[in-house]
Amino acid sequence: VQLVESGERRLQIGQRLRLSCGMSGFNIDDYVIGWFRQGRGPEREGLGCFSSLEDRTEYLKSAQGRFTITTDIPKNQIYLQMSSVTMDDAAVYYCAARPRTGTFHFCRKTDFQHWGQGIRVFVSA
Repeated sequence: VQLVESGERRLQIGQRLRLSCGMSGFNIDDYVIGWFRQGRGPEREGLGCFSSLEDRTEYLKSAQGRFTITTDIPKNQIYLQMSSVTMDDAAVYYCAARPRTGTFHFCRKTDFQHWGQGIRVFVSA
């Protein structure tokens, strides 16, 4: 399982965030893909998760209405978008994958076994 994040790293307040996660080495139907981020705090924050087989996307409460997850399955890409960043959105953003079965939780961080290297996003005034 390989996950590689990419995208614009340096943004100004109010600009759009759009990150990509390239996926390889696994069948996406067998996995749930999640987006997470780690800002200044000690905890890695969950943003949302996607299941191709279930055609299901869920967002964590703090991310609802701000982030959008989309996919291009033929290109093995999953995207994270947000329309208008603030200084608080500066963080390292990760995509992660977990097997689709084996847990009752859809987007619990500790269930994710495979992580990308992360992409650090800087936000300036």
